[in-house]
Amino acid sequence: MLERLNAGNRRYVKSADAALRNRLAKEGQRPYAVVVTCSDSRVIPEVLFDATLGELFVIRVAGNVLDAQQLGSIQYAVEHLGCPLVVLLGHTGCGAIGAALEGHAHGYICAIVDGILQAIGTEKDPDKACRLNVLHGVDRIRAALPEADVRGAVYDIQSGAVEWL
Repeated sequence: MLERLNAGNRRYVKSADAALRNRLAKEGQRPYAVVVTCSDSRVIPEVLFDATLGELFVIRVAGNVLDAQQLGSIQYAVEHLGCPLVVLLGHTGCGAIGAALEGHAHGYICAIVDGILQAIGTEKDPDKACRLNVLHGVDRIRAALPEADVRGAVYDIQSGAVEWL
């Protein structure tokens, strides 16, 4: 598997826009949005929003749950990079939401599931639970960073559409 990663990196180095990488390395990043989303491999904000290097400041964590590290990362992007928009992006078919609904958690996964359960309460419908989890996260970000423009959304992994909440 490591060779697969190395081969992919070699293709990237050869095919990507070297001028853009060089400019970003010299001038720094100026992302237009922070996107907090799940670690799910089907949810890639740069692909979903047709963005390139330097355009999005992406924070990924299973179930898009928030702790001090994620909130600190958002604060950094808003205050130091000037990101005018923060998006909390949930998605359909989320395994972390499913684990919370089914009560399947052990080890460190419990921290993720506990965060989701705080957000969804007794909700049992996966789609409603996903939306409640997003709205809970939006409220937490707004409370921590009242100056930020924070929006919630849900990505449909089948259709590819983003629904703004």
